[in-house]
Amino acid sequence: MIITEFDREDKVLRGQLAEVLLQTWPKEYSEEPLEKVAELLADDRIAVAALEEDELVGFIGAIPQYITTGWELHPLVVRDTYHRQRIGMRLVDFLEKEITSKGGITVYLGTDDLGHETSLSDVDLYQDTFEAIKNIKNLKNHPYEFYEKQGYKIVGVIPDANGWQKPDILMAKRLIEKSENE
Repeated sequence: MIITEFDREDKVLRGQLAEVLLQTWPKEYSEEPLEKVAELLADDRIAVAALEEDELVGFIGAIPQYITTGWELHPLVVRDTYHRQRIGMRLVDFLEKEITSKGGITVYLGTDDLGHETSLSDVDLYQDTFEAIKNIKNLKNHPYEFYEKQGYKIVGVIPDANGWQKPDILMAKRLIEKSENE
C-alpha cells in the first residue's frame, strides 16, 4: 500500500476516483462524476491517493481556505473492501503533513448525519446546541468517532443542513502550536 500525491494526469486513476465516489455517495456524484473529480484535483487543492498496485483504494483532498492557514478536508473516501485497515488514518496523516508544509494551521471538515446516525439528529439543535454536542452518542457507526481518534474536535453543528433534523457536524484540528514569536 502506497500513500502518495494523486497523479492528476492519470486518466485511469481519475476514472477510478469517479467510480469510488459514485459508489460511496451515489446521490452527490451521479451527475458528471468526472467533472466533480476535476474540481477535486484543481491545482490549488491537495489531492492524495492510497494505491494498492495500480488500484485506487482511497482518496483524501483538501481545499485552501482563509488564504492558506485554514484548510477544509474534502473528501475522504476508502473503498468498502478496504475499510478497517487503517487506510483512512494514513490518508489523514499524510494530508495533515501536506497542509502544514503549505503554512496551514488548522484543518476542518463537515461530516453529515444523513441517516440519523448520531444523537444530534431528530432533535432541534437550535435548542441547547452545546449540551447536545457535549452529550453526542454514536448510534450507527457515524464517522465522527473516526475523526475524534485522529485528534479532531466537534466545534459546532449546522442544524437542518441536510433536511429537517439532519445536521452537518463541524470538526476541526489544530495542526501546529502557536510559537512565542506570533
